[in-house]
Amino acid sequence: MIKVQNLVKTFDTFTAVNDVSFDVAAGEIFAFLGPNGAGKTTTIKMLTTLLKPTSGAMELDGLNPLTHRNEVRKRFGIVFQDPSLDGE
Repeated sequence: MIKVQNLVKTFDTFTAVNDVSFDVAAGEIFAFLGPNGAGKTTTIKMLTTLLKPTSGAMELDGLNPLTHRNEVRKRFGIVFQDPSLDGE
């Protein structure tokens, strides 16, 4: 299960993710769809522990990605259309 509340990520003066909230229940299939630059990859990078959010809260199977990095990475499954994450 994934829970995201009021997630924000800024880079200096640029806001890449602005107040995003969503829930994915157990057994649901979830997809991010949207134009380039909409913040999809940035949101995924925060959920998978590769970026720290500027503000907001995230939870994956009851775990905070900021404090339980290794456990969250073990539980997260993802398939991109094009590769966009680092080798870790």
